[in-house]
Amino acid sequence: MASTRMHLWRTNEMAGFPSERLRARTDKKADQTYRVALLIPMCGPAGMWAPSCIASAEVALTELNAHSGICGGEVEVVVINAAIEAETPAETLIDELISQHQIDAIVGMHISAMRQRIIASVRGRIPFIYTPLYEGGEAAPGVFAIGDTPAQQLGPAIRYMSDRFRLKKWALLGNDYIWPRMSHAYAKIELHRQHLELVSETYLPFSSNKIGEAVEALGTSGADAVLISLVGQDAVVFNRLFGGMKLHSRIFRLSCVIEENGLLASGARNLDRLFSSASYFAGLDTTKNAEFRAKYHSLHQERAPMLNTLGQSTYEGLHFLASLVNQPDQDWRLRRMRASKPIVYKSARRGIYTNNAYTTSPVFVARANGFVFDDLQRLP
Repeated sequence: MASTRMHLWRTNEMAGFPSERLRARTDKKADQTYRVALLIPMCGPAGMWAPSCIASAEVALTELNAHSGICGGEVEVVVINAAIEAETPAETLIDELISQHQIDAIVGMHISAMRQRIIASVRGRIPFIYTPLYEGGEAAPGVFAIGDTPAQQLGPAIRYMSDRFRLKKWALLGNDYIWPRMSHAYAKIELHRQHLELVSETYLPFSSNKIGEAVEALGTSGADAVLISLVGQDAVVFNRLFGGMKLHSRIFRLSCVIEENGLLASGARNLDRLFSSASYFAGLDTTKNAEFRAKYHSLHQERAPMLNTLGQSTYEGLHFLASLVNQPDQDWRLRRMRASKPIVYKSARRGIYTNNAYTTSPVFVARANGFVFDDLQRLP
C-alpha cells in the first residue's frame, strides 16, 4: 500500500488501535485522526475487486490529507475484509470498533447481502457510505448509497440493446441473493413493458459448480440475449465457458457489474458481444476522469490495478464522506428527516448526490473490446 495512513486489518489487532475517543464532529482538533473503515471483499468470488478498490481509495486519501483532511483531522483508512467468506464476520468487527470509538465512519464496497448485515451492526451510530451499484430502496438511518440503481442502469440498457440489435428473447442469470433477484424483478417488468420474451431465469450460489450447466442451458434456450448478474470470479468463469462454446455467435451478453478486471480475467477471445451498463468506465472521456486517471497512475505506477467502476467508487466514497460531514449547516444524522440540498463531491464521473433512490450521473452502455470497454453510448 502506498500510503502510511492506510492499514490492512488483521485478526486480533484490536489492541493495536489508539484508545482515545474519536468523534465525527466538525469541532475536532486538527491533530486528531479521522478514522474510516473501508469495507471491501478480499476473498471469495468478489475478492478480485479488492486491489482496484484499495488503489482508488489511496488516491482519495492522498488528496484529502494534502488539504484539510476530514473535520480538520488527518484521515486514516483501515481496510477490512467484507467478504461473506471472511474468517471474522465484518459486522461483528464493525460493532466492536464502533463501541470502542475506534472508527468515525464507514465506506463500503461489497455485496448487498453484506450491506444488510453491516447496517444491523452500525444502527445509525456513524455514517455509512455504500458506494457500488445496488438494487435500490435503502432507507436505513445514516446510510448513504451513491451507486447506480436498476431504474437508471438496467431499464434503459435493456431498451437500448433490444432496439439496437433487435433482441426479442432474454434470459436472466445471477447469483442467489438480493441484488440479482431485485434487479431481475425490475428487468422482468421492463421486458413485459417492451413486449419481450423471458425464456429462462436461473440463480446460482456463489462459486457454484453448476455454472457450466447454466451455460449449456442457455445454448438451448433460444435466447437472443442474457442479462448476467453473477459476481466477480463467477462472471469470469461464465464468460470463459460461454466463449469456449462460442455462444457469442448467437447470444448477446449484458451486465451491470462486469468491469475491466472481469474482462482481463475472462480473456479477450471470450468477450465478443459483451456489453456493460454503468455510470463509470475507465475510458470515460471527461476532464474529471482524465484528472483521476493521471493521479491514479502517478501514485501507483506500474503496480496500478485495472481502473473500473467498482474501484473508482471507493475514491468517490471517501470524497462523499468528506463533503457530507464537513457541511457546516447540516448534521449528517438529519439528512433523512427533512428536505436537504444536494451534496456535491469530488468524483471521476459526476459527483452530485440527491438521495438513495437517485443520482444524477449519466449512465452508459459500453462494448467490450479486448480488455477495455469502448463505444460508450449515453442512455436517456
